[in-house]
Amino acid sequence: MTNTSIIIFGIIFLCGLLFYEKKKNRGPLLIAKSILSLLFVMTALLQPRPVPAYYHYLLVGLIFCLIGDVCLALPQEKAFRTGLIAFLIGHVFYILSFSSLTQVSHWISIGLFIFLGTSAFIFSWLRPHLKSMLIPVLIYIVIITVMGVGAWAVFWKSSFRISGRALILAGALCFYLSDVFVARDKFIKEEYQNRLLGLPLYYAGQFMLAFSIGLL
Repeated sequence: MTNTSIIIFGIIFLCGLLFYEKKKNRGPLLIAKSILSLLFVMTALLQPRPVPAYYHYLLVGLIFCLIGDVCLALPQEKAFRTGLIAFLIGHVFYILSFSSLTQVSHWISIGLFIFLGTSAFIFSWLRPHLKSMLIPVLIYIVIITVMGVGAWAVFWKSSFRISGRALILAGALCFYLSDVFVARDKFIKEEYQNRLLGLPLYYAGQFMLAFSIGLL
């Protein structure tokens, strides 16, 4: 399967996923989401691997995100918590993948303060609505903030090909923004617009990260 065909299939299944989200048809929705998430894992497997450590860490992260996607497509509260844990682990492996590309000491930059400030604002916005989920969400926000800082450092401080570095930063930013819509849907206001904006951002981010493997 070529990268072009991956992108075409990805767009088709994303449109299907958004359609079933609109209809709230959970069975086809789960199938479309599972296939779409399997596709970004397959994308990673098909790329050249100029930096093996980055590939292995990122692949594990993508697999945990696949698990998280399936869990979040299920209606039970327990499934949401399981999905949150899966994404948390996925982010940890993303952090490890970025640390394989640049020294952690390089992560102290303007990007650190940009992400810290943004995440602090998001947490203060969500906090009155979190109740028993306050600590899990706080931990999640800390981890995804570190992931964003790592992606920023890879882009600005490493010497790999610009195409790969740009995809890493853009992918991490898309993932970060998509989680804002997930949180808004879960804790602030449940509505289709959250999925309409959040899902394309999320899958764009995941596919960009997967494609970055072969572009470093």
